[in-house]
Amino acid sequence: MDPFVVVGGDAAGLSAASKLKREAPDREVVVFEKGRWVSYAHCGTPYYVKGEVDSLTDLVSLSPDEVAERDIDLRREHEVVAVDPEDRVVVAEGPAGRVEQPYGDVLLGTGARARSDPIEGADLFGAFTLHGLPDATAIRAFVDDGFDPETAALGPMSPDEFRRHADADPPETAAVIGGGYVGVEMAEALAAHGIDVHVLQRGSHLLGGFGAAVGEAVADELAAQGVTVHTDTAVEAIEGEGRVERVAFEGGALDAGAAIVGVGIAPNTALAEDAGADLGPSGAVAVDRYGRTSVEGVYAAGDCAESRHVVSGEATWVPLGLTANRAGRAIGATLGGDPTPVGGVAGTAVVKAFDLGAGRTGFVSESAAREAGFDPVSETITAGSRSGYYPGAEETTVTLTADRGTGRVLGASVVGRDRAAKRIDTVATALGSDTTVAEMERLDLAYAPPFSPVWDPILVAAKVLRDRV
Repeated sequence: MDPFVVVGGDAAGLSAASKLKREAPDREVVVFEKGRWVSYAHCGTPYYVKGEVDSLTDLVSLSPDEVAERDIDLRREHEVVAVDPEDRVVVAEGPAGRVEQPYGDVLLGTGARARSDPIEGADLFGAFTLHGLPDATAIRAFVDDGFDPETAALGPMSPDEFRRHADADPPETAAVIGGGYVGVEMAEALAAHGIDVHVLQRGSHLLGGFGAAVGEAVADELAAQGVTVHTDTAVEAIEGEGRVERVAFEGGALDAGAAIVGVGIAPNTALAEDAGADLGPSGAVAVDRYGRTSVEGVYAAGDCAESRHVVSGEATWVPLGLTANRAGRAIGATLGGDPTPVGGVAGTAVVKAFDLGAGRTGFVSESAAREAGFDPVSETITAGSRSGYYPGAEETTVTLTADRGTGRVLGASVVGRDRAAKRIDTVATALGSDTTVAEMERLDLAYAPPFSPVWDPILVAAKVLRDRV
């Protein structure tokens, strides 16, 4: 049988490769990775910039040597430039030139890229996106005056480029453009270096997909920690003579020596499109429940591919780490002889903002639920995180959304200081089984004063919302 070829050596790709080798040890597996680093934690990069993670190597899940021990043929610094479904050949360009690799099946795990458009000046020195280890290294070297290059593991960038950033004067003020995950996490990371941080958000509140209650709570927390939040502020340009000097927006400008552009990401679909694979309504690669594209023998998973939303049943694009790892593992199992669905998604996510934690899942806003064909109703409540008499109790705010006619839970958000974010997992689990508000109210959740009040905040939200559905 011809080899299983993987394009992209990160979460989806190496999960698929590893699983297939366990299920079918005799099947040849080849992984092409255009960079030098594989299997690393994108989500840990803000904490590396902050200094909570000491070394880039701490973010690596599998080293190249460990990949080789699994009998996987890993070819780093090989960029795949074409997939030929007719001849079943992958074409790559590497240090030794052009390579043509036959395949029996191929997985496209090409990921996503950070967007900086349409912001003029995003290519100035001192302007960064954060999507990978090279970006994290550059930012850390630029903002951390005491950064030890011995911990940098310079594989992601050349020594000259590293020195260029490390030798520059650290900024006194930084603008974070975009108040999503990256924006909020990077505000905390930059503030840890004594930088005056300003977050500029186009919308009316931070973390748009989490709902207004979370966005307002996070903005208050950032302000309490010395970060200035500017909402309803659309950045028009990053300006400066060779280096970032200011950020311009309608009606004004902010003097800043650095800018972090966190306005979102876009799926890398060019390779799939050129191979003839269909894209879905989100713009990511369309796949079936087993990760198969519209082209025979071609699979896609991770940040380049769509998933099925467990609430609406429709295709959606949710570029998160668990989604990629789970889908890759499922495809490896399928190719190993055990047909395994890649699984649905609810958009479950958590984020940390200094001492505050927030989580979301499903359809939080009524407008999003309405667009999906539901008749939504929601309630926002605030309840204690533990029994009131037990030390450490904090307010926890829950927004719960349900369908008015059926009572089905559609989504929720949670925010608070005391382990609030992970409470969202209760709702995420319920979404997968079409749980109603009444059924959620009757869930037998654990209770003990150090962990929860008798009525957990999720149960309180369900009690209040049940009266309206």
